[in-house]
Amino acid sequence: MKHKNSTNNDGIFRNHTAESKLFLRRVLVCLLFIIIFIGILLSNLYYLQITNHEFYKTETDKNRIKLQYIAPTRGLIYDRNGLPIAKHKNIWQLEIQPDNIKDLEATITELKKLINITEEDINNFKEERKIATRYSFIPLKSNLDEDEIARFSNDRHKFYSKDYSQPTVIIKNYQRRYYPYGESLAHILGYVAKISAKDVERLKAEDKFNNYKGSSQIGRAGIENIYEDILHGTTGTEEVEVNNRGKVIRQLSKTPPKAGQDIYLTIDLKLQLHIQELLSHINGAIIVSDPKSGEILALFSSPSYDPNLFVDGISVTNYKNLNDNPNRPLFNRATKGLYPPASTVKPFIGLAALAEGTISPTTSIYDPGWWQLPNSEKKYRDWKRWGHGQLNIEKSIIESADTFFYQLSYDMGIDKMHDWMVKFGYGRPTGIDIDETTATVMPSREWKENNRGAKWLTGDTIPVGIGQGYWSATPIQMAKVLNTLINEGAVKTPHLFLRSQQHNEKHNYLQVEKSELENIDKSYWELIKKSMYGVAHASNGTAKNYFSDAQYQVALKTGTAQVHSYEVDLNKDKAKRLRDHRMMIGFGPYDDPKISVVIVLENAGKGSLNGEMMRSIMDYHLLGEKYIPESLIEYRKEAIREAEKLRVLEEKLRIEKEKAAEEQRLKEIESQVN
Repeated sequence: MKHKNSTNNDGIFRNHTAESKLFLRRVLVCLLFIIIFIGILLSNLYYLQITNHEFYKTETDKNRIKLQYIAPTRGLIYDRNGLPIAKHKNIWQLEIQPDNIKDLEATITELKKLINITEEDINNFKEERKIATRYSFIPLKSNLDEDEIARFSNDRHKFYSKDYSQPTVIIKNYQRRYYPYGESLAHILGYVAKISAKDVERLKAEDKFNNYKGSSQIGRAGIENIYEDILHGTTGTEEVEVNNRGKVIRQLSKTPPKAGQDIYLTIDLKLQLHIQELLSHINGAIIVSDPKSGEILALFSSPSYDPNLFVDGISVTNYKNLNDNPNRPLFNRATKGLYPPASTVKPFIGLAALAEGTISPTTSIYDPGWWQLPNSEKKYRDWKRWGHGQLNIEKSIIESADTFFYQLSYDMGIDKMHDWMVKFGYGRPTGIDIDETTATVMPSREWKENNRGAKWLTGDTIPVGIGQGYWSATPIQMAKVLNTLINEGAVKTPHLFLRSQQHNEKHNYLQVEKSELENIDKSYWELIKKSMYGVAHASNGTAKNYFSDAQYQVALKTGTAQVHSYEVDLNKDKAKRLRDHRMMIGFGPYDDPKISVVIVLENAGKGSLNGEMMRSIMDYHLLGEKYIPESLIEYRKEAIREAEKLRVLEEKLRIEKEKAAEEQRLKEIESQVN
């Protein structure tokens, strides 16, 4: 029989019953903890697997299933005859997946040995990385040439993840916007550019960001910007299963993208190219339109620029060259250039005076070559120093007599002139479907008080009568006003959009007419147009030499805007260009107008350039005859010589500045040593 108590070999007394109870309690406590922990585990499992199953399944799927976005194909742009003027070309692009690269700088250094990667490329890469999602491939270099692709292909094995499961640097093929006619249509088409952080903010604010996921470019100016929603299309999606490194394992589902719609413009490409040739080396703008529809057949601002420079991100050097160019090639003179409209406004002021009753068709004054402001010694001179003799409205327009319009503006007053010219469209946006300035001025009493802080004076009114003074207009504004005259008050909004098209679905431009000039006597319209006819065909017309042998008849009005502010200062040698702007508006054929033309030539001075350009444009469009006037060729040669002289002077100035700066630096070093 065993004893409950015993001693061990060392003589220590042991109570086995107490030890058994203690052990049993410990086992029970441990068992209790195990049961509690198992209970907690089971409850958590129940919570995860049963109660919140759908939530955590969704979260798991987010890590396992990725939604990739597929950029749509951008719509193409054509001229009115179906010739492509904005299309696509294939490019090869180097891309990096930085989240799977241990040493990004070392990788880029290695890539530089194979591909010409600039600091600007790296800076662009860093900017795009800021807005990129995790594990996405980010462009590092675009437009790779064949040699670069070949060199990378030989060493592509160096650019894989640690486990060699997937590449971290790839070359992909993309379609990029391409403008085959470069400078010819830059101010019309604008360009596309890389989506920036500002674009992302704007798209999010407009709730459009999801439709640009996967896209890298967006319309930045011109037609590309105005009709972005039509051209861009709808982004597609693709659900894929990925591993923990972001590698695609399989495709689960796919919604294909919807391509953007193609756009057809009102532009006649061949006419546009002809006008570009006419304006070569001349600063200015020409607009040709169909007066019956408001369609713009040609619109060119000179000088221009190559929009292809912007597609993949313009370099700092190229942008600086464009931005610092004193001739401002980025500036669209056709829609943003501000010029005194000069004598081109005389037909409209004359029509307003007839409609207002300020004058009649037979109103006559004598012109000695000047007009004197009543109760003042101030005299306003006419361009014809010896005067035009007896004048009425018709002769005043034909000979562009200033004195008649000095008297007319004095009698009419600024208030009535302002109100009538605004009805024609001066001082208002035209509504054309590309960017235009809102800074045009049709002066009034209120305008002067608000912008000059002074009251309107009678002397301010007189130059307004010949389109000078505070008056400023754009060429597109002049084109719209001219078309309103041709249509006898029916206002046509000038537009470049002709129609959009996708497969068999078409959407045509809808012209909305709105006029404030319905109550003008038809005979007044006819008288003014007859006067403009006389400008080109009467023996005393200011443009009689240009169309004397033409196979058709036209109506014209010339204009000369005074310039006193353009000056280039080159190291005390001042090359002043104070020559006047030359202008001409016109339409033809006279009895059935098919085109209207506005020509604005900056600092062209005296001469026949505007008239010969007008004849060349009319002949090309109405007869199909293409030529460049001899006088224009000579003017262009002189412009090239002047530009070369200016370039030499600028280079001389640059060298002298650098020399002076170096001498100053040496003096500072010498003074520090002493």
